[in-house]
This record gives sequence, structure tokens and C-alpha cells, in this order.
Amino acid sequence: MRSRRSVVRRRSRACRTEVGTPKNLHPPSDLASPPPYLGRVDNLAHALVGAAIGRAAGRDEIPAAGWIGAVAANAPDWSEPLIGFRFDRGSGSYYSLHRGITHSFLGAAVETVAITLAVWGIFVLLRRRTRRRAIDPFVLLLLVFVAVASHLYMDWQGSYGLRPFLPWSGRWYYGDWVAIADPVYWLVPLGALAWGAERHWRDLTPVLLIAGIVLWLVLTTDGVAGWLRLGCVALVGIGALGWIRHWFGWNRRRLAAALALGVLALYTAAQAVASVPAKAAARRAAIQRFGRDAQSASLTNVGFPFTWTTMIASQDTVATAAWAWPRHLTDPAVREALRISPPARALAGFARFLAADVDSSSHPALVTLRDMRYARPPSSGWAVVAVPLPATADAPPR
Repeated sequence: MRSRRSVVRRRSRACRTEVGTPKNLHPPSDLASPPPYLGRVDNLAHALVGAAIGRAAGRDEIPAAGWIGAVAANAPDWSEPLIGFRFDRGSGSYYSLHRGITHSFLGAAVETVAITLAVWGIFVLLRRRTRRRAIDPFVLLLLVFVAVASHLYMDWQGSYGLRPFLPWSGRWYYGDWVAIADPVYWLVPLGALAWGAERHWRDLTPVLLIAGIVLWLVLTTDGVAGWLRLGCVALVGIGALGWIRHWFGWNRRRLAAALALGVLALYTAAQAVASVPAKAAARRAAIQRFGRDAQSASLTNVGFPFTWTTMIASQDTVATAAWAWPRHLTDPAVREALRISPPARALAGFARFLAADVDSSSHPALVTLRDMRYARPPSSGWAVVAVPLPATADAPPR
């Protein structure tokens, strides 16, 4: 085992920061982060829910209301590159810019106004060319507002978190209700959109593709509850039956979309209620072990709705029921790493359960900071920042 001791190094031009890139080694069952494939498709839920909102709020007055809702519901994410965000989890800026100002109340307001004006301008131009009847701008504004707001709400209800009060406050808020990716949020709105679509292969083909991919992921990926697998198969079967028997159709597409949103609301509310005793138990465990100043959280488990992983912490230790790990946050070397490294400070601002290691056997000494939600030692990569300290001076004894 490598020796570990506290050191303080004076800053020099030779200092640098490394952000790990390998896949972390932490078992998925112990993490609040999604399996790799889910991190790439969680925007599917935003798009499908946004399309359902567009159908329901468009009141048959807004052309392409579903498409407008899908685009608006993803606006907080697709607008991030406009402020310099890079889709690179190996970059320190990922922690500070992702779910940043574009996911705040201020950002949502700007996005709502910008999208409404852009779509309104397109409709005005089309009306001049085709002499279509004018649309109600207030209906359009309501549609875009609810779709954008749905993104913030869906991000908040998980354990990753949200900073709604940027730029005035960088505090993260967590609902700890629903996991960051949940196939119910894909299949329920997808079925409703299919029920309200025209009965044509052009509209049915993307529905079949998405449903097939979702079922393939759910049935072939490890770490998914058995009841959730059966539930997803049942949802696809119900969706197919409703489409074949024409339960809703084009004329009642608003009703189908509203029904899907209602089902998702009940599903979310059920998990919110179920999380209450889990959070209370986590708080009791934290107080019993570390005292009343302890931190606690009930982290959602991707693939296992209605279950949570308890994580508790004091100023010195982070723990679950299976393990405990020292934080070393008061170590002078850790403080020096935070002082000289912007990526380290970015991770510290993002991490819900920050911990650090100091390896003084390497040259230069290496400080590794990690968010214990996602990366338990010895893993590296996502939610881990390594800072080599300049080898200029040893630390005074603590």
C-alpha cells in the first residue's frame, strides 16, 4: 500500500492538474450515477415528455406542437455549448458548466422567450407565404414555458442535482425521488404519442424503433429490477394494443398526451412518498453515527425504482452501510490542491460528498479528489480530479 502523509507545497509554474479518464470501477449497485448507456439517452425522456406537453398544451392551435415541445424541453441542454460547455467528462469545466446557468430559473426564462420569439417569427413568415391563420402567441408561450420548466423539474427530482438560483447562488438542490434515467419516462409518453399520431408507417416507424431499442436495453442490461423489465414489456404491449384498436386517434391526441403526463405524475408522486421513510432512516443513521451535524442523502438507484442507497458523512468520514472512507478535507495538501487547481475547485463545487487522498510516495505528491456518489477509491475517471503538487517544499507538521 502506498504511504500517505500530509504535505504542503508552494505554488510554482510546474504545477498542473490531471482529470482522470478511465471508466470508474465502482459497482453500479452502489452508485447514484447511471450505467454508461443511460447517460447517453436520458435526453430521450426530456424529448418525449416535452412532445407530450406540446400535444397537450398546444390545444390544436399550434402546428407541430409536439416537435416544438420536444425541442424546448431539451433547451437547457442544447444551449450549454453556446456558453462554452464541452461534452467531455474529462474536463474540469464539465462540473461547473453542466447544469449551470442554462438550468437556472434565469436561464429558463431566457430560453423560453428566445424559443417563443423564434417560433413565432417562423409562423409569421409562413403565414405570409401560405396565408395560414394566426396562432395565439400566449398559447405558444405557455407551451414553451411548460416544456422548458419540465426539464428543470425532471433534473431536480433525481440525485444529480440542480442549481436553480444561478448566477446569485451556486447551491445544489436534490429531490432524490426518481433516478436520472428511468424507462417508464420513455415508454409512457411514447405510447401516448403513438396513440395520437396519424395511422401511417411514417409516424409508426420511429415509435417502433424507439420502443425496440428501449426494450433491448432494459432486457439485456444487468442491474435492472425484474419487475421493471416486466413492466416495460407490459407498457409496450398496452401501447401496441391501444394503437391497433384505435383507442384515441388523431382527434383525441391531446387527451392521450394529457393521460400520459398524468400517469408520469402519479408514478413520480409514488416515488416521492416512498422516499420519505428512506430519507428519515438515512437521517437517523447519520445522527446516530456522526451526530446532529452529519450529512445524509438517499441516492436513487438507476434500474431499481423505489429503492435508495443511504450515504452519510461527517467532516472526516463518508460512509454507506457497506463501507466508510476518510475525507481528508482539512489536510494542508488538499487545501493547496484546491487553491492551485481550477478543475479541483470545480469538482469541489459539484461534489455532494467530497473526499480526498494524498499520496506522498509519488513525485510530485498527488492529491486525488472525488465525489463519493460516483467514484469510490480506487476508481478514476468521472467525478475524480488528480492534482500533482509542485515539489518545492515539505509541509510543516499538523
